[in-house]
Amino acid sequence: MTEPKNSQAANEATPAPATESGGLGPRWKIGIILIALLFVVMPFLFWRATWFGLPLTEKQIEENLADAENPRKAQHALTQISEHILRGDPSAKRWYPQVMVLGKSKNDELRITAAWVMGQDNTYSEFHQALLPMLGDANPMVRHNAALSLVRFGDASGRADIVAMLRPYAMPAPQGGTLAQRLEIDDAVNPGTLVARVMYKTPGNPKEQELEVRSKVPGRIERWIAQDGATVAAGEEIVLIAPSHDMIWEALRALYLVGQAEDLPDVERFLRRTEGTPAQISTQASITARKIRERSGTR
Repeated sequence: MTEPKNSQAANEATPAPATESGGLGPRWKIGIILIALLFVVMPFLFWRATWFGLPLTEKQIEENLADAENPRKAQHALTQISEHILRGDPSAKRWYPQVMVLGKSKNDELRITAAWVMGQDNTYSEFHQALLPMLGDANPMVRHNAALSLVRFGDASGRADIVAMLRPYAMPAPQGGTLAQRLEIDDAVNPGTLVARVMYKTPGNPKEQELEVRSKVPGRIERWIAQDGATVAAGEEIVLIAPSHDMIWEALRALYLVGQAEDLPDVERFLRRTEGTPAQISTQASITARKIRERSGTR
């Protein structure tokens, strides 16, 4: 978060005149208090605006779902619909058609969230049918959430995507040009994290332009495939992003139900706990591998 302008002005100000007691004058004290409040209140307001746990009334859910100009409001409404489903509220079904509409939105975050919400009610066959086309989505997180949600319907159609969640994601360059790396090996990333920039020129425009390359998945930088300053082509793989612990955990749990013998090498890579990896991952890998062997009759 950028520093408030008031703070910058205070830093550049000349020293305050001392009072007779040697302290600051009352106006300067008030100014310091206001600046301190900015540092406390501004982050709180930002957190409150982005925290989807804030309860919404049914009217607010309706309004947020219809607010096409504010995707985050619709995303907030989707998470609240999920809460209604988990509480066993049958009235949540009135929003299901809108959930499926948002599953076709042009906004990545809305499709990602809608795919997750549709997995919360595996008794609604329309959700099952709406999830299947999402396995072909351009965004890997949409595909992953759709695949995980389909497992709740007893459908293993997205098994390949679930296995892919255990592997590093090879991120392609969205544009040809010169690569400027921003992150280093082992740096953490989330969807939307700025990973690199691609500098390029277009015909008829001598000025170099810049395109931001942002991560589509959570995890950490495992290896740069393209070197800093290298010329890359559009679609060329430039960096490997190791999956986050949450992704690994969810994939292993899903493969407990739908994994096949050919998935064992990917699962068994997590049997041995490595530094920084939660113990639950190696434990789940062991349980999942054992279940797959039972199901497939392998030893």
